[in-house]
Amino acid sequence: MRDLLLLGIETTCDETAAAVVRRRADGTGAILSNIVHSQTEDHAEYGGVVPEIAARAHVEVLDHLVARALRAAGLRLDEIDGIAAAAGPGLIGGVIVGLTTAKALALAANKPLVAVNHLEAHALTARLTDKVPFPFLLLLVSGGHTQLVAVTGIGEYEKLGGTMDDAIGEAFDKTAKMLGLPYPGGPAVERAALQGDPERFALPRPLHGKPVPDFSLSGLKTAVRIEALKIAPLSEQDVNDLCASFQAAVVDILADRVRCALRLMRHQGLKPSALVLAGGVGANQSVRRALHKVAADGGTRLAVPPPELCTDNGAMIAWAGAERLARGLHDGLDASPRARWPLGEIEGVGAARAAAQAAEVAADTPAVPPAAAPSAPSEGIGG
Repeated sequence: MRDLLLLGIETTCDETAAAVVRRRADGTGAILSNIVHSQTEDHAEYGGVVPEIAARAHVEVLDHLVARALRAAGLRLDEIDGIAAAAGPGLIGGVIVGLTTAKALALAANKPLVAVNHLEAHALTARLTDKVPFPFLLLLVSGGHTQLVAVTGIGEYEKLGGTMDDAIGEAFDKTAKMLGLPYPGGPAVERAALQGDPERFALPRPLHGKPVPDFSLSGLKTAVRIEALKIAPLSEQDVNDLCASFQAAVVDILADRVRCALRLMRHQGLKPSALVLAGGVGANQSVRRALHKVAADGGTRLAVPPPELCTDNGAMIAWAGAERLARGLHDGLDASPRARWPLGEIEGVGAARAAAQAAEVAADTPAVPPAAAPSAPSEGIGG
């Protein structure tokens, strides 16, 4: 195994990003460049991301960002070992922009293409920053995703629990909008909560204590709305107290659900090397403090990438591409962009080897003449 240099491209939502990452032969890594262009101002007046605006913005800046990332890394395109791009899940217009650009670069430079799952990239970032070995428990709280996943290898993901309605990031954004706070909502709620009383409003903790580590946030969001209507018009302190009470409820929910997932993982005979917190909500300091304690109480540690790597970025895409390419996994130029792409549908090393072995067996097996083929059994599903 040798060192690998990967260019990574991220365009799944409202950040356009390009980065270069080195994966050393021993499995450790280094970020050589990581350029991110945020579209926050473009979407702020709408209170959320407008897909058409996001896609156009990606087109306008992506080529320049790729050039900047290569210059910052001190490399030419022909010195890169592979091109990785987020192929989903995400806003399909943006995904198409990034994946098409990566295909063009791979074709022009005669380099392998790696079509990366955006969620897998979040999951694997802690292996770049904290050298986390498999297996580990992943709490993924990114954008519209909230799930707990047992990660046992590249492409080996077992979902233990997830949200039944709103994702945690969505709940933060919708609560912020409801209370008149600016977009993006997560950081705005966290800032307001610092000045608030988390015990003023008795908000619910849905699914607390349930044996399956699922989440439900819609009832909590509705409870915030009811409390806000009771005391309207809201003062600044009312808003701060509502944010503090909401955030405290979210922290309690996360802690309880993670404890449940740790128990479930151990019941399956897996000893997690770490609890990995990935995604934008991972930048919330109250969430981090609570989960540090949960991990320690559960006999493991919390691994959280630095805040700039919790939100969408090109380095996480490049790293996921390097992890896959190091194991012989890459994609053809016919790789499709995907708006939806669950972690469980990602092909791993085991699946790739099984497919290759099946192809070899098929190639070595003589065709059976039609007359010699066995007849269908008389009993079965249709019988």
